[in-house]
Amino acid sequence: MILAAATFQSLNLKVVDIAVPLGVSLLCAVLVYVLYYLFYGSRTIGAGVDRSFLIGGPAITALFLGIQTSIPLSLGLLGALSFVRFRTPVKDSAEIGFLLLLIASSIGAATGTYAIVAVLFILVFLSLSVQWLLRNRFSFRRFANLMISVERDTYTGKEADLNRILNESLDAVHMKTMSAMDGRVSLHYQFKKKDGFDKSEFVKRLSSVAEPGKVEFFFDSAV
Repeated sequence: MILAAATFQSLNLKVVDIAVPLGVSLLCAVLVYVLYYLFYGSRTIGAGVDRSFLIGGPAITALFLGIQTSIPLSLGLLGALSFVRFRTPVKDSAEIGFLLLLIASSIGAATGTYAIVAVLFILVFLSLSVQWLLRNRFSFRRFANLMISVERDTYTGKEADLNRILNESLDAVHMKTMSAMDGRVSLHYQFKKKDGFDKSEFVKRLSSVAEPGKVEFFFDSAV
């Protein structure tokens, strides 16, 4: 208790100066989590970054509270963070947007710029609502998503066969992202289903092309 009081005094922070920003940051993290599942949760192609939202928001706020109160402490924190390495790939660019929203709201809570945070959430909600309307209410935006994870050597040798099967089985197929890590290639496609599309037969054809390697598939709820 004495150590905690001494720490607060050395940082020139009262308990309320810490509790309020952390509380606002946690609320913002919950809102980001809700927005993620409201507009993005039905798509199962992400890397699971949403699992870090509720912890990451208050943690970022606490980090910036420490940085803005002590320059030596900020140098120590940055030095400690330099040893952290994140190896989980972001499989969809939409996840980057949610991460940026979490970071921006957490920094806004740490600096007390609550009005900016409120306006930010309002604009993001309106933007995502318009995007959802365009995707679900107009036929030209009704694309499904497909993630394929295959061994790098297999993809290099059979890329042409893979593209041929995709174009034969799907309509308006186009690649959104491609990433390579730990000997595997992850491919994100968007497409429109053909009439009579047989998902099991499609998976069987792609699996036969990848043999003897292992291939993994992830479809969203629209398939």
